Amino acid sequence: MLSDRPSPAAAPGPSPAPAAAPQLAPPILEARDLTKRYRLGSEEVEALRGVSLAVRPGEFVALMGPSGSGKSTLLQLLGGLDRPTSGQVFLDGAEVSRLSDAAATRLRREKTGFVFQFFNLVPLLSVAENVGLPFTIGGTDPTRGEAAERIRDVLRLVELTGRERNRPDQLSAGEQQRVALARALVTRPAILLADEPTGNLDYTTGTEILDSLWRTCVERGQTIVLVTHDSKAAAYADRVLFVRDGRIVDEIELGRRADHSAAPLIARLAQLGL
Repeated sequence: MLSDRPSPAAAPGPSPAPAAAPQLAPPILEARDLTKRYRLGSEEVEALRGVSLAVRPGEFVALMGPSGSGKSTLLQLLGGLDRPTSGQVFLDGAEVSRLSDAAATRLRREKTGFVFQFFNLVPLLSVAENVGLPFTIGGTDPTRGEAAERIRDVLRLVELTGRERNRPDQLSAGEQQRVALARALVTRPAILLADEPTGNLDYTTGTEILDSLWRTCVERGQTIVLVTHDSKAAAYADRVLFVRDGRIVDEIELGRRADHSAAPLIARLAQLGL
């Protein structure tokens, strides 16, 4: 219980460590025994084989694995972009896998934000107009009221204040990806899903994007699921789920920390032979 009595003045010291990711809240995203099979010519490919997971509000979770492991397929099912062959996906209490296409689209628009490897910005629109696209598509004027304030807020968050009128071709690759991130965050989604968001960026620029993602989690309590094959990117997460051959084969708890060194994760993966 909080006390109304003032606390004694503390001696100056180092900045407090980032708050730990919530552990007791019920999951905001849950998958139960997901399978996904594709038909390729005369052959059937099993991309996912009975995957179950849960993500709690405010968590930063990484899905890590080699190319072809099924991690991007899993992210698409979690975000309602595709339907499982069998199994269930629950997002903020709604069973996504049972919704009609129209209802799934509405839930996706209201509850999720997506960031992909490719920026998918509209070349003729300014930074502010690209970030405001979710409002425009939803029939809200992005230049007025709360929508305009949200655009200003997320541009501050991704450190693009002052670039509102620039077009994408006037920005670096890292700045373009930060515009894409701001667009995903502007509706304040329940969960942000990021698929290899640093895949087209160099080391320094990729680190800037990962720092921005981590900052949204720490400062705003944003729930994030990140797909990556890169241990450096996965090391930003609170928890890493390693995907191989369509299954989650291990879960590695890293905890919420300001030091994003990949060394502990790499050492653990080596112990596991992954």
